[in-house]
Amino acid sequence: MASRVLDATSFYAGVPFSSQEQSFTTPLVFEEIKHIKKSHGAVETLIDLGRLHIIEPEKKFIDIILEKANQTGDLPSLSKEDVSVLALCIQIDGELVTDDYTVSNVGKHLDLKVIPIMTKGISKVLDSVYFCPACDKVLKKMSNCSICGSKLRKKSAERKPSSNPVHKKAIT
Repeated sequence: MASRVLDATSFYAGVPFSSQEQSFTTPLVFEEIKHIKKSHGAVETLIDLGRLHIIEPEKKFIDIILEKANQTGDLPSLSKEDVSVLALCIQIDGELVTDDYTVSNVGKHLDLKVIPIMTKGISKVLDSVYFCPACDKVLKKMSNCSICGSKLRKKSAERKPSSNPVHKKAIT
């Protein structure tokens, strides 16, 4: 049975509370969900029972996520928590449970199994580019337009064949 890595949306949807499977998350996600007062005792119980494990991902896996998200153009849209669950998923060769589109997109670029919670999940894996709504200039990273200074917007681009998946076996 695969290890399930949970992001914050998984906790909000009640996934670890309705499953008997072992789950994993990161300290950053645990801190993010601590404000759920009535469920916090339940989270502590899952930890005490050994059904939820909180693991800090290794830096080398975080670096892989940052590099891939930069390549896909998704890096500006990812939080530290998002990066941490993606990194942990690679580290323990797990399945990622999330409804977050950007997290799912980066996960799919890395050839991870992504399990949606309350949505049907993403149908296409795409790279993102940033464009100027005023002069239509396209850039790979988020900034202001170098021509007119307008704030750029994000849009999907066709996936490039150079977006090679990363497999854990090749990382050792």
